[in-house]
Amino acid sequence: MNDNELQFDRSCHVLYSPPCKQEIRAKLALHYPPEQQEEMWDRIQQQYAAFLSDWRTDLGGSRNFHNGAGGTYDCIALMAYYVICREVTSLAEIEEMEGNLFLPSFRRLHRLGFIDCNKSIFQKLLYRAFCNAKKQCDKWGDFEMHVAPYRKGEPIYYEFTACPTAEFAKKHDLLEVMPALCNPDYEAMELIGARLVRTTTCANGCKCDYTICGSRDDYLKDHPEYRDEAGYRRNR
Repeated sequence: MNDNELQFDRSCHVLYSPPCKQEIRAKLALHYPPEQQEEMWDRIQQQYAAFLSDWRTDLGGSRNFHNGAGGTYDCIALMAYYVICREVTSLAEIEEMEGNLFLPSFRRLHRLGFIDCNKSIFQKLLYRAFCNAKKQCDKWGDFEMHVAPYRKGEPIYYEFTACPTAEFAKKHDLLEVMPALCNPDYEAMELIGARLVRTTTCANGCKCDYTICGSRDDYLKDHPEYRDEAGYRRNR
């Protein structure tokens, strides 16, 4: 099925990103014989459209940067892939796919070789980026984001108390997929010389907390990372 044939309200929703489509089709080629791949892709597309048929219509469409590659709508597409191809896929594969969508900009920064959030100048730049993200969240009303004041020499802290992806997963009984969609946040910070310390998310608690420090910060000694029984990367 051509993407433009999908029946959903394009005045308020967006199509999955081209990179997301490439990720899904690459996995279909890995798991299914050629004669079955198009059928499975059609089913995934139809599931995506069905998911949007009763989904909230206030997320800003293409104007909202959260709806780009690796964002809210790509996560919905990955959940459609998971639902249709549950017998052949895994949460590890979904995590890999989300990482490939969400992390390219962080990987490009890493390749530059000079980004190091152990240095105060980069910590300040990171803090400003989070403050700008909060302005966007306030504009669209999708994620409810709170950023603590910057204090030199201390970790940066912000939190989400509402997340549309977690809300969607709860609505459709797909919370088991959320670790795969949340975990790439850790690698994002690692790629810029930082570390994420997180104890809970909007999917398994009442907030998603982000404490971010340099990769050599002593703060990390008291908050070791582990992977819980659901598959979340989290910290003590």
